[in-house]
Amino acid sequence: MGERKHGKPELVSKSHHQILSHILGSKEAAKESILYSYKHGFSGFAAVLTPSQAELIADFPGVVIVVPNRILSLHTTRSWDFLHVNPYIRNGILTKSRAGSGAIIGVMDTGIWPESKSFKDDAYMAKAPCRWKGICQQGLEFNLSHCNKKIIGARWYVKGYEAEFGMLNASDGIEFLSPRDAAGHGTHTSSTAAGFPVENASFMGLARGRVRGGAPSAWLAVYKVCWATGGCSSADLLAAFDDAIHDGVDVLSVSLGSSPPLPSYIDDVLAIGSFHAVAKGISVVCSGGNSGPYTQTVINTAPWILTVAASTIDRGFPTTITLGNNQTLVGQGLYTSKDLDKFYSLVYGEDIASIDADITTAGSCDSGTLNNTLARGKVVLCFQSRYQRSAIVATRTVLSASGVGVIFAQSPRKDVSQSWNFPLVRVDFTIGTSIITYMETTRNPVVKFNPTRTTVGQQISPEVAFFSARGPSSISPSVLKPDIAAPGVNILASWSPVASPLQQDPSDNRQLSIQFKFESGTSMACPHITGIVALLKSIHPNWSPAAIKSALVTTASLEDEYGQSIVAEGAPYKQGDPFDYGGGHVDPNKAISPGLIYDLGTSDYIRFLCSMGYNNTAISYLANSSIKCSTKSTEFLLDLNLPSITIPELMRSLTVTRTVTNVGPVNSVYIARVEAPAGVTASVKPSVLVFNSTVKKLKFKVSFCARIRTQGRYSFGNLFWGDGVHVVRIPLVVRTVINDFYSET
Repeated sequence: MGERKHGKPELVSKSHHQILSHILGSKEAAKESILYSYKHGFSGFAAVLTPSQAELIADFPGVVIVVPNRILSLHTTRSWDFLHVNPYIRNGILTKSRAGSGAIIGVMDTGIWPESKSFKDDAYMAKAPCRWKGICQQGLEFNLSHCNKKIIGARWYVKGYEAEFGMLNASDGIEFLSPRDAAGHGTHTSSTAAGFPVENASFMGLARGRVRGGAPSAWLAVYKVCWATGGCSSADLLAAFDDAIHDGVDVLSVSLGSSPPLPSYIDDVLAIGSFHAVAKGISVVCSGGNSGPYTQTVINTAPWILTVAASTIDRGFPTTITLGNNQTLVGQGLYTSKDLDKFYSLVYGEDIASIDADITTAGSCDSGTLNNTLARGKVVLCFQSRYQRSAIVATRTVLSASGVGVIFAQSPRKDVSQSWNFPLVRVDFTIGTSIITYMETTRNPVVKFNPTRTTVGQQISPEVAFFSARGPSSISPSVLKPDIAAPGVNILASWSPVASPLQQDPSDNRQLSIQFKFESGTSMACPHITGIVALLKSIHPNWSPAAIKSALVTTASLEDEYGQSIVAEGAPYKQGDPFDYGGGHVDPNKAISPGLIYDLGTSDYIRFLCSMGYNNTAISYLANSSIKCSTKSTEFLLDLNLPSITIPELMRSLTVTRTVTNVGPVNSVYIARVEAPAGVTASVKPSVLVFNSTVKKLKFKVSFCARIRTQGRYSFGNLFWGDGVHVVRIPLVVRTVINDFYSET
């Protein structure tokens, strides 16, 4: 609070009670409200107050600041605590779902490392349900004993891969012809979604604490469709979808996809396989891709898929470097290795360029640009450039030139997951420039690396990750993608011990004991949503995949933990918008009770495909449906009952229809409020929706009118429905145009 400190502690406590008495009206109420009186180091107190009471105290004379209570915990994977998915929240999603008990999560990835503690066969896990029809497929170093009450099914698929690339050689220890994971990726995503809690986990001592999955009581079914040697065959993927539908999974986590340019839905087996899964009531959650921060790069954009963007959490890894002039600078890294107190010679990549190198790429430490003789035994300063975006490529370049460390100056971002025991410290351009200035003032510049620390709560989050792919969808611009954002930066989860880190150091025995590892990507964000979907499935077993997606999108947050608008990492940073995060950042506990949902069925998706121009033959192939397309109606592209409205071409005016289903109190009245996108007017009819025991679904129309006649940019707004308890929000995305199909460039 900061109220003036008295000389005697008892007087300080008395003054705290007096302040509360003025606000609450009596000494008794003040005594009941106050929790702690801080009176030795500083003057302040903790009390249980309503928001309005806190506002009154903030204006009280002598009070400096009022800070809301924050729940902190041991340093863990952190992401689940950051999302408030923990057992300490009464009536929270983890408690109400019984930690996902009864849900089966299927993971299509690189397999699993069954010995990981995250997948142990604990006594509290129930046996596989009678409805489960899956198998435990054996193979190299994987037998029936590796399945248990957590891993209830495991399959592997290699025929399509081998048809493309030839027979896979598993004798060299790089890969296993079995569900066993040689790459680490599948183990990481599986444990993130449903891993059993493991105490005292860390990566080389960093982020030490409890690591756990989102739905720790859910069952896991593993479908190995990708291989450590690189790539996933679409034929194998489609076979996995087919088996998963038969086996009886409830939700599928698929952290893979095609890179832009994207195939049409008819050529995209992930779209096809997921369509069939969703038609059977299985939610399919996919990563949105890592081609950000550029627009129109988002992948897995079919409207029946739940597409996930990646965001940051509030955990950081500050790593200090000390220059020869005793100046200390702070960057980000994951450095825990040896020789921490040793000074090394410091050189700039541009100054040690090889004879054949372009001087522009040399400063960025692009592949093959450094003189091995001049780099040997030195720390190299590299700068991000338009030629070199990756600190990892710069690190490999320095390693190949026998350098001993990298300082990489880049545009600000939080991802540090790929660095390990080789010193790689990421700094911003300002610090990078100050290092050059130091180097110019001395004949023998040197630098020392200090060990990385773990901090929580010292950086504002969530932010949309730099790498997270952005909308709009290049295939179907009327479908807002991504759908939602979830943690995907520096996520600690289980790992395969045979998967190679960035640098192999035979003298460092610690690498053999790696069980947990940091990874970043929309691949890591995807299983966060998968775990949450499993929790929701346990609470609402009869909700459709579209209903679950709607609940997540309409309750998502647009603010960070400090109440500021979410920003998106980039060059430069900007305020986030729906093309960065879809409906917003996931808020799992609010999704339990969304109030209203925007539901969809198979016939709706088929009408959508018809409106995109697919003929009956294509529809029959994609959807395995006898439903025939009537006359093509492009209007239905906009009327698909999504929890968003996206109009890529508004020439003058148009009206869009949506239907909402009441899943809250039977007798409910919702009132509309619109924040229209810039340059557009928007109105809702009817503006009041009244539900009762016989009226559970209602339609409404949203009319848009362009106020300016320009070939415009996309602008963003929101439509809210509120009943005094629930706030059901969907994003509005509109682009005014003069000419059809006019490029935005």
